[in-house]
Amino acid sequence: MKLISFLHQGQACYGVVQGDDVVNLSPILGEQAPDLKSLIARQLLAAAADAAKNHPPTLKLSELELLPVIPNPGQIFCIGLNYGEHVRETGREVTQTPVIFLRLPDSQVAHGQDIVRPPESHRLDYEAEIAVIIGKPGRRIQEADAWDHIAGYSCYNDGSVRDWQIATSQWTPGKNFYKTGGFGPWMVTSDEIAPAQVMRLQTVLNGQVLQDTTTDKMIHNIPRQIAYISTFIPLSPGDVIVTGTPGGVGNKRTPPIFLKPGDVCEIVVDAIGTLRNGVRDDT
Repeated sequence: MKLISFLHQGQACYGVVQGDDVVNLSPILGEQAPDLKSLIARQLLAAAADAAKNHPPTLKLSELELLPVIPNPGQIFCIGLNYGEHVRETGREVTQTPVIFLRLPDSQVAHGQDIVRPPESHRLDYEAEIAVIIGKPGRRIQEADAWDHIAGYSCYNDGSVRDWQIATSQWTPGKNFYKTGGFGPWMVTSDEIAPAQVMRLQTVLNGQVLQDTTTDKMIHNIPRQIAYISTFIPLSPGDVIVTGTPGGVGNKRTPPIFLKPGDVCEIVVDAIGTLRNGVRDDT
């Protein structure tokens, strides 16, 4: 099942994607769950699937303004340096524990929206990643149990303003410029993707493949990430873990490749879909 968050008649809604059509779940389940995050938290994914079977679609996907898959996440954890090729191109070393940094919700845009290049820097880079959406709360989750805590998966572009990122040892500013990260287009529920299923992850910029890897090359796999993060903070439904980017980032190319107005950047995951964002300058 593919679930989206979107605007309809000025209201934030959520629904199930069926091909080119959408079943709007907000009028059906809205009293129980006003948004996708609460649908997940209240364990209503099965009810959503039943509703989608029993109610005809009333909306066209192409006509909707999408929102980031989870518009109101409590926590967004990002994993840095999690593919060997990316570690090597940055000249760093593999760490025994995951490298963690945080993103803020306002740093994100949805599928179909433009990523915004700030006037303070034109070193805006792409990073193809897979996002994990937490479905069941937990603290000190064991790796063997981690798959049971996943509601679903999405595509993510961890857009990074590189000179602000590397100005100090702390990455937060460069990873959180307003509207620089893409999250979408939808969440594919975990029943559609088997535990440890190998997924192919790519960045395609203006039709050119710049990143291309598979998830079996992660240094710290998804259960390890969930176990590690939940050791220091409880994980809650709707929390997002962005699982790391492979080699081939623009900042490490010769010459470097940075996002510029007019570009179209796609993050493609074979088991999920394609997140597509244009690029524009901040106004």
